[in-house]
Amino acid sequence: MGNKQEELEVCVRSQGHDLIGITETWWDSSHDWNAVMDGYVLFRKDRPARRGGGVALYVREQLECIELRIGVDEERVESLWVRIKGQANMGDAVMGVYYRPPDQEEDIDEAF
Repeated sequence: MGNKQEELEVCVRSQGHDLIGITETWWDSSHDWNAVMDGYVLFRKDRPARRGGGVALYVREQLECIELRIGVDEERVESLWVRIKGQANMGDAVMGVYYRPPDQEEDIDEAF
């Protein structure tokens, strides 16, 4: 992951994005130490008990946000959602990242 993480950080620093969504992270607890990026809060949902998949969302630290639970089958649907508090006189925004594996069953599509 080292080269990909470095490439991501270079892109983020040069572009100045507030939000970065990533699918197919392939992360697990062994990536805790190197998935963090200075200036960003990391939200992630690793794929349990299987290789591959997973989603992550980096949010700039200056943005006030909380992770949301959307009420779908959280074990089977690979999605992650956050509510970002709006600035003066603006409503909150909800942002998410979703990964749909090519072999996903129709009942999971319907649950989402």
